[in-house]
Amino acid sequence: MRSRARISRAPVAALAASLLAAACVLNPPALPVAPVARRAVVSFLLAGRLSATDGEHSATGRLEWRHRPDTDRWTVSSPLGQIVARIEDGPDGAELTLASGERHYAPQAADLMSGLLPGIVSVRLPPARLAVWIQAAPPADAEVRTLDAHGRPARVIDQGWSIDYLAYRDDTPGALPRLLDIFRGDFRLRLTIDQWETP
Repeated sequence: MRSRARISRAPVAALAASLLAAACVLNPPALPVAPVARRAVVSFLLAGRLSATDGEHSATGRLEWRHRPDTDRWTVSSPLGQIVARIEDGPDGAELTLASGERHYAPQAADLMSGLLPGIVSVRLPPARLAVWIQAAPPADAEVRTLDAHGRPARVIDQGWSIDYLAYRDDTPGALPRLLDIFRGDFRLRLTIDQWETP
């Protein structure tokens, strides 16, 4: 009787094992997405739209940014196309020109950034970091908190700033961002990039 019981259980155990194996084949365990290698270009021209708020005031407009290894030019226009402000930055310092013709000078462009966003105060975006943030190619000392389904940055934390990549131009690993949020404290900047030109 004991041997007959052992024999009768063998097919049941074999069936259970085969069903478990089939389930593993049909539903393999999910693997984490591997990050893709991304490198920032040293020169670009972008055009798009921006909106910003400091929790009390807000600003919207259009942005054109020409970036080269030793110079930058940011031009912000109203939604209707009138130039609101322009910053030109180079080895000798930075100059902010307002629509009224008023000019301001500073050793660094970061000191003038609030001039690009009328009504938004105490904004000190770091231009050098911003140039790589918008390419979703954060520096080595930044924290890539999450990745998207294609292994590209979805959220980056860098020097107290958070950068959320909400959309890329396409699904390829090297695609440039199309929509991103940059924020710290009450300040939030949303950039919608409509045009990229890179070497």
